[in-house]
Amino acid sequence: MKKAFLILAAASLLGSCKKSYLDEELVATLTNDYYKTAQGVDDLVKASYERVRFKFEYEWAYALFQVGTDEFTEGDVTDFNYYNRYASGISPVPPVSGDAFLTTLWSDNYTGINRCNAAIENLGVVPYGASITNETVKTQRRAEVRFLRAYYYFMLVQQFGAVPLLTTPTVGVQLEFPRTAVPQVYNQIISDLRFASDSLPATQGNQGRATRAAADHFLAKVYLTRGSAKVQERGQKATDIDSAAFYAERAINNAGGFVLASNYKDLWDGVYTPAIATSLPIAGDLSRSEAAQRNKEILFAAQFNSSLLYSGRFGNQTHLYFAMRYDNEVGTPRDLFSGRPFRRAQPTDYTLSLFDRKNDSRFYKSFTMHYLRTGSSSIPKWTADNAPSPALVGQDKFALGDTAVLVVVNDENTTITRQDVEKSRYAFYPRFYKDGTNTVRGFKAGVWPTLVKHLDPFRTGIATQQGTKDGIVARLGETYLIAAEAYGRLGQYSKALEFINRLRERAAYKSGEEKPQAFWQFEGGTKGDVAATYGNLIVTEAKFETNDPVEMYPASASTKAERFIHFILNERSRELAGELYRWEDLARTETLIERVQQFNTLAKPNIQAKHLLRPIPQIQIDLTYKDGRPMTGDEKKAYQNTGY
Repeated sequence: MKKAFLILAAASLLGSCKKSYLDEELVATLTNDYYKTAQGVDDLVKASYERVRFKFEYEWAYALFQVGTDEFTEGDVTDFNYYNRYASGISPVPPVSGDAFLTTLWSDNYTGINRCNAAIENLGVVPYGASITNETVKTQRRAEVRFLRAYYYFMLVQQFGAVPLLTTPTVGVQLEFPRTAVPQVYNQIISDLRFASDSLPATQGNQGRATRAAADHFLAKVYLTRGSAKVQERGQKATDIDSAAFYAERAINNAGGFVLASNYKDLWDGVYTPAIATSLPIAGDLSRSEAAQRNKEILFAAQFNSSLLYSGRFGNQTHLYFAMRYDNEVGTPRDLFSGRPFRRAQPTDYTLSLFDRKNDSRFYKSFTMHYLRTGSSSIPKWTADNAPSPALVGQDKFALGDTAVLVVVNDENTTITRQDVEKSRYAFYPRFYKDGTNTVRGFKAGVWPTLVKHLDPFRTGIATQQGTKDGIVARLGETYLIAAEAYGRLGQYSKALEFINRLRERAAYKSGEEKPQAFWQFEGGTKGDVAATYGNLIVTEAKFETNDPVEMYPASASTKAERFIHFILNERSRELAGELYRWEDLARTETLIERVQQFNTLAKPNIQAKHLLRPIPQIQIDLTYKDGRPMTGDEKKAYQNTGY
């Protein structure tokens, strides 16, 4: 999939270079002087977008943003599982050579920041020409890079706390990088985003460029992050939550045509497994996937491309990490459609139990539960002892294109028995089943519902790790929840519920909408029922006035205000599960330790206060000078985050 706006990385002073097919100049001929021309500075603005890809490129996607939370825990392949368990591997010096996660988090964001700083400086002096034709265009480009600089600093300050605050480009050797206090970093982020909000257009001619609605979304999120702190010092101000509500509503009521997708499935379309395959091999629907990536709910996304030449070293690799081990089952060899399962992350019981799976369509639109037979070897046969009909004796238990693996998310009060599991014609994995009077867990190692949101059956081959799909950075579904949280924190619960119930209305099955087979097989529904379910999903203040067992509130949530925050965290999981927000959500709300201890059994023993921030990479500390000399041991210790 080629896009009109293809990212270009800058050369020379800014690091390695990746050229767009739109620009045929040879990279080797470019110098820093090129970026002081109108065309050069416009290319530099494009280059400033390139590191937005970071979050989706490699194993840090799940390690730094998703596992080690209440929502996802480690899978059965345990590379880098210390990020889930908060073990000693989370260290200034990584324990294994393949873990450069924190170093790359630091360096890649500063690479993006340096490009932004260079673009801002050059835009101030470059003469008009090429695509920089007047002051209005200059202001718009300046707004784009200030938006991006804010984005990069926001990621850094959430992960590391105090960080060096650089607002001019680094040229040549610079060794002194003192950390700037968190409140000052937030002040700069807000200043950049306010400028972007005031100066960006409502729409852009190129897919991927920042718009006013994207800036308003992040302004709301930054104000909410700063203003919601109770223990941490983020420079919070009394007006922050009001500002979060204001900018969230402004993003929702944007002039750029951004609206909620009418069907939650529209955001991930093109990758869903059919009920039965009428032809093999099963293929994704590229046109539907491209439409999903262009959906007007998406406010900002990291741009990737089907041509590996233009997608950087990694491409979007998130498709690798959330799938179960389907390719070890009979009749389901690894294929391009179902993906290459690295099996790094699986949903916790909290996530699987959180949804009203009968009425809330988001669950079965977020996870796939079945795999179809695509192979022909070692298929079990019906025998005289178990065949439903004598005519089936000796035949395959399931045909090509039929269900070969079924995962069921049920509850402990299930009626499924061991006999049901053993007599199933295909591999049958209920979360729970009855063995006599005992309730037994039915998921074996490597088996869980597969998150569909990152699946990418459009890669060049089965073994190809580089993915092609864009990575969603911000969408209106989250904006609605930011608005809801802000109004709830202000005590305006009825206003908060307006935004929550708008998402619930979208989440419900519509009248006439076909429901998944699990609806009537396992969720207590009736086969053929196509009635709307919104009436069963409407939220009232009663949800957080009492300890509703469905919400699994922690014991510490003893007031309406406290329960509301945990309800919003639950609602964020229902809407945004697996979308790489969760670690920052829990750190932002200062609930990380409490909720991890309640819902993530593998992380519970080790998590402690220091884990609210990541350690500063030791290589950064060792290379940093103070007062013209290398730092002493005590100065290095003071530079590091507490506890590391």
